Amino acid sequence: MFEKYEEIAAQAKTAVSELIDIAGLSEGDIMVIGCSSSEIGGHKIGSDSSVEIGETVFQAIYSVLKSKKIFLAAQCCEHLNRAIILEKEAAVQNRLPIVNAVPQPKAGGSFATAAYKGFEHPVAVEEVSAQAGIDIGGTLIGMHLAKVAVPVRLSVNTIGEAHILCARTRPKFIGGERAHYDEALK
Repeated sequence: MFEKYEEIAAQAKTAVSELIDIAGLSEGDIMVIGCSSSEIGGHKIGSDSSVEIGETVFQAIYSVLKSKKIFLAAQCCEHLNRAIILEKEAAVQNRLPIVNAVPQPKAGGSFATAAYKGFEHPVAVEEVSAQAGIDIGGTLIGMHLAKVAVPVRLSVNTIGEAHILCARTRPKFIGGERAHYDEALK
């Protein structure tokens, strides 16, 4: 069983590291992660929440993001309306109104619960506009991505048994056919 958790952690670290590079994230950016521990364990989403899997994935992802000073936004499950758990510093810097909710494995999800326990100053907010994100197991993170979301393919496409979908964001193109664009922002 321990080997399984090591493999899950390695897959999560690889995915988040590759997405940071592809998305060109920098200090202070936000990456949203939606994570179904049930799907990672090979079960239907919401049916078999695993505290151990949630903690394993959180520790793996958080260690990479924290080392690069990128904020992790942990998406809760539908029972908390897909609220976000993040460090208070990120909420303050981004002027996000704080709400009162403490995730639990069956009401918020194991990953968000692990984030709440693992952050130095955890808070809940209703939404963010993240610069990149990973959806692990079909958790629907799109509502928490800044516009415009661009799909990203990585060298890994699963974490455990869960399929992952990744995205980065870019500024909107405006101005019509005569407009010129900054190629560095694509």
